[in-house]
Amino acid sequence: MFMFLTAKRKKNISAVGVLSLALLLSGCSTISDWFADDEELEIRKLAPIDAAFTPTLVWEQQIGDGVEGYFSRLRPAYDNNKVYVAERRGEVAALDPQSGKVIWEKNFAKFKDEGMMDSISRLWSSGESAKIAGLAAAENLLFIGTEDGVILALNQQDGEVVWQATVAGEILAAPAIGEGVLLVNTGAGVLFGLNAETGEQLWRSESDVPPLTLRGISTPTSGNGGAIVGTPTGKLQVHILDSGVVAWETAITTPAGATELERIVDIDSAPLLYGGIVYSIAYNGTLAAVELRSGRVIWKREYASYRNLTLSDNQIFVVDNNSHIYALDRRNGVELWSQSGLKRRSLTEAEPVGDHIVVGDKWGFLHWLDQESGKIVARFSLGDDDEDESVYVSPLKVEDNIIAITREGKVAAIASR
Repeated sequence: MFMFLTAKRKKNISAVGVLSLALLLSGCSTISDWFADDEELEIRKLAPIDAAFTPTLVWEQQIGDGVEGYFSRLRPAYDNNKVYVAERRGEVAALDPQSGKVIWEKNFAKFKDEGMMDSISRLWSSGESAKIAGLAAAENLLFIGTEDGVILALNQQDGEVVWQATVAGEILAAPAIGEGVLLVNTGAGVLFGLNAETGEQLWRSESDVPPLTLRGISTPTSGNGGAIVGTPTGKLQVHILDSGVVAWETAITTPAGATELERIVDIDSAPLLYGGIVYSIAYNGTLAAVELRSGRVIWKREYASYRNLTLSDNQIFVVDNNSHIYALDRRNGVELWSQSGLKRRSLTEAEPVGDHIVVGDKWGFLHWLDQESGKIVARFSLGDDDEDESVYVSPLKVEDNIIAITREGKVAAIASR
């Protein structure tokens, strides 16, 4: 299961002779096809589509080594006409959204102090990984969270460090900002509120963590004076933004089953707030609409996911644990359509773009679906059908394009026309 994978995968390096022989034996298949079993080949085989348009590459940029084989939700961010990207090891850059040109670049990988030889050694050493896990951009600052519990605030104009702080626990999701408070959720079950300008800790709030959870946490959401977050125990919490005091918590789902694995009920997706209603989904199979003021559950439906919900007009888009895609009416939870043609391709959440939604997959493809019908209407290969170049987080809509990133650090702007 992808959410539990944290070990770094190694690339297979084949000799030229072996590569040539494999290509001859496999015809038009790739090397990875040649070694795949029948079940994987069936998943990888994409059905032809009647394309409504042809997405085009606007620009492409390489940012370090990406996140490689590690679990990560490290997604680009956008603010003040800059696209901010990072790799897990420590490289962070601001890009021009129109050209992809690097505006500034910083490296936060850790290097041992080697005195006079330090600058020379850095020429061939990549240093110890900073384990960057999340980016958020707001209020002229770029906030970076790491798996070591380090938070950095950078000036958006030049990338210089404005402040640095440390919290207890791994940061596995992007921070969130609301009314001058930086919200940081950790794998230790602690939600922190920091002063966004200085990094000073304003409050902390602890919640229970079960013996077994997914390797992932809910990105907080800020709105109406509250900090909203999902917990590993299947609850939705609202904290008063100024103090961190829990205003209410509601159980979206409850553990069931004989084993700890069966009892996993994590809410790892970011709460979705719209019109005074919070929408939240749990890994084990509950999607709920909850009234923000009271915590009252308005409706529940049986869908299971650890990916973020997205919204366009009155439609909520769900990508479930098996990569089925659904559109629901946000007002009553009625299912409008479903799409199973991309099942088990480890899809990202769906990004609304115009009249479409866009998802990325495990083999580096991006797929455009019509919002009204769920029909797949366009496709683009960013990762060349290579699992090492998977699109592991949802693309980001920036102006008229989408920005997508692969596991190996390829960043691209793609036009939907």
